[in-house]
Amino acid sequence: MKTTYEIVALPGDGIGPEVVREGLKVLEAVARKGGRTFEITEIPCGGAYMLGLGNGTTDWPEGALERCKKADAILLGAVGWPNPKDGGKTNVSFPDGRMAGWSAVIGVRTNLDLYANVRPVKLYPGVKTMIHGTPRSVWEPDKVDMVVIRENTEGLYSGLGGIFKRAGSEQIAVDDRIITREGASRVIKFAFDLARRRNKGAPEDGKLRVTCVVKDNVLQGCKFFKRIFNEVGERYPEVDKESVLVDSFTMFLMTRPEHYDVVVTTNMFGDIVTDLASVLQGGMGMAVGANTGDFHAMFEPVHGTAPGLVGDKANPIATVLCIKELLDWLGERHRDEVLPRMARAVEQAVSGLLAEGTLLTADLAAPGTKAARTQEVGTHLAERAAGLLNP
Repeated sequence: MKTTYEIVALPGDGIGPEVVREGLKVLEAVARKGGRTFEITEIPCGGAYMLGLGNGTTDWPEGALERCKKADAILLGAVGWPNPKDGGKTNVSFPDGRMAGWSAVIGVRTNLDLYANVRPVKLYPGVKTMIHGTPRSVWEPDKVDMVVIRENTEGLYSGLGGIFKRAGSEQIAVDDRIITREGASRVIKFAFDLARRRNKGAPEDGKLRVTCVVKDNVLQGCKFFKRIFNEVGERYPEVDKESVLVDSFTMFLMTRPEHYDVVVTTNMFGDIVTDLASVLQGGMGMAVGANTGDFHAMFEPVHGTAPGLVGDKANPIATVLCIKELLDWLGERHRDEVLPRMARAVEQAVSGLLAEGTLLTADLAAPGTKAARTQEVGTHLAERAAGLLNP
């Protein structure tokens, strides 16, 4: 049985290196207790790399993509850094306009065919959501437990289009959205299979349910996506199936989150609604992203580089929960029964910390209470998770 796994860590920019450090701290703690070894290869990437070692031409080292392809899994921090040439008004970018960090995000998704972006949306007991800038209880924890599946390799992010000029002046901007039968079919199938594996059902009624989010009253690509959803859904008679317009879904997401079990949608819609869904779970510091395919996976907190939080102020819990998702994915892929136990210990550690509410970073701490530092939270979670893991 496989007991050693190779992980590529892409810390990136801003708070990326800080939260990745804490995530790996938790991983190494449960690995020691669980009798597994994780060999970590750290590869710099992003805007800061381009400004320095990249000499303004590349956003990560030569051979980085090949290392990612050979790894068992990838952990990404965050990419994107203010451009000093214009006082930080824009981020560092390639001459063609792609952000510095494109290689580690869009490039990895595309080249490793990570077609399903998996975003768990779960509210843990003790977490207050930020409404009007004040942490307060709005949603009940047992009513928020869904997973949003976003198509990850085509749609509006396919890269087709451009800026067109007339007489040297920019006149037209075009972004073409690509929806293919293969791309839609496989991500929709992924969503139905996930509903079966979760076997939880929606908090509202316990029914296995997959919800298709589209704008099929206007867009041809969404009409096509919905038709494929209906075709694939016929193979899952035990799963409730429904479709909803994306604009209506944004309202229902906030007012009736307990209705949803698994949600599937196209690339751009998925990008938007999952960031909105993070409000349900306590903010972006709690939001996990798993980019998965049939053979590779990359896990990332989705909060961005947050330059204002650099200096041990960021919430590392999203990254720690990425470790939980990474362990679950590797455990299933390699049929390693120890890794899911490690994943459960990580999640139990997070849940326990949040329920106690005494060691929280500024985004979660109650007004007037002392905010914990990034390293404090990471160290506590590492020790707690290791203590919860039965060898």
